[in-house]
Amino acid sequence: MAGHSKWANIKHRKGAQDKKRAKQFTRAIKEISVAVKEGGGPDPEANPALRNAISNAKGVNMPKDTIERAIKKASGAEADNYEAVTFEGYGPHGIAFFIECTTDNTNRTVASVRSIFSKNGGSLGTNGSLEFLFDRKGVFTIDREMIARNMEEFELELIEGGATSIEKEEDTIYVYTDFTDFGSMNTKLEELDIEPKNAEVQRIPLNTIGLPIDQGKQILQLMEKFEDDEDVQNVYHNLEITDELIAEVEKE
Repeated sequence: MAGHSKWANIKHRKGAQDKKRAKQFTRAIKEISVAVKEGGGPDPEANPALRNAISNAKGVNMPKDTIERAIKKASGAEADNYEAVTFEGYGPHGIAFFIECTTDNTNRTVASVRSIFSKNGGSLGTNGSLEFLFDRKGVFTIDREMIARNMEEFELELIEGGATSIEKEEDTIYVYTDFTDFGSMNTKLEELDIEPKNAEVQRIPLNTIGLPIDQGKQILQLMEKFEDDEDVQNVYHNLEITDELIAEVEKE
């Protein structure tokens, strides 16, 4: 899991100064729209999925009025008709990719994902063919400054809420739960009056594959091509993220 959080850090540092902000807002609005439609309406108190979506929108610094407009639009008669779809395939060098999308045109999204694979030495697979390579986990990203209590006591509280792993970095804490305990951890954090910077179900690779630096950079470049697609929400892969690879990426 360390590789996962390292890549999260890369994206955070690279994304702080670039084009990602608009895409982050688009993703957040789509997540809100799907949560309102499929999660039980526009009231976050009665809709846990919407509470998560709002939390994630705040995590990318979306203004409160923009969030409220997105909820209002999603609950109205003219709401966009988004649906969640997933794709699986292999990139070059045997690296598996799992891609989550939110789209209002599935045919467009399929064609786009297939094209990105084929133009970059990969191939789109059939749904279900690679899902076994990833484990669905709840992942909570918490700013350390939110923790106004003894860290050891806080960790015990997290374990009580279902934490299976806790990673501590200088400014950030990553908390992992089993998929089935995602809701329990949300409830525990609410009890502790802690609002995570991000809370979502992610697909963590069960095993990772190490590659030479040049090939690893090729995989990360492919990942960014997927992420640049308007319909793509999340991209997961099983490349091993090493300190050496991080150093090379951060030089660019």
